[in-house]
Amino acid sequence: MKVDVTTEIVIDRPVSEVSAYAADPDNAPRWYANIKSVEWKTSPPVQQGSLVAFVAQFLGRRLAYTYEIVEFNPAKRLVMRTQEGPFPMETTYTWAAQSPTATRMTLRNAGEPAGFSTVAAPIMSAAMRRANRKDLANLKAILELDQPST
Repeated sequence: MKVDVTTEIVIDRPVSEVSAYAADPDNAPRWYANIKSVEWKTSPPVQQGSLVAFVAQFLGRRLAYTYEIVEFNPAKRLVMRTQEGPFPMETTYTWAAQSPTATRMTLRNAGEPAGFSTVAAPIMSAAMRRANRKDLANLKAILELDQPST
C-alpha cells in the first residue's frame, strides 16, 4: 500500500526566507520534531545531486536514511528521494507567494513501504500527517518569531 501525505501552511514571511530556511538540511532538526541529526554526504549547499543522511525517530523506531536531492529550484521546489533507508520515500517542498510577505509551503511525502511497513501503511500515513502538521507549525513559529519589529 502506498503512502502519500500532503500538508500545507501559510507562513507570514517572504518566499525567499521560507524556502532558504526550509531547504537547508542543517535546519531540519530545529523544525522537524522527529529528525535527530543530519550529516552531509556531499559538500553543501543544497543542489541537484546533493546527498544528506538523516537519523530520525518515528513510530518508536530509529530510522537512518540518505536522501538525494533530485530537483532544486530555489524559492520554488525541492524534491528529494531516499537513496538508502528502510523504504523508498520522496519528499517534496513547494513554496508559493500568498502575498509579498506571506508564503504557502506544501510538504508532500510519498512512498511505497515494503515488508511489515506495508501492513502499517495506513497507520504510518496518519502518523506522518500529524507529524507534518506539527513540523510545519513549528517552522511557521520559528520563522515568524524571527520577524524584525516594525
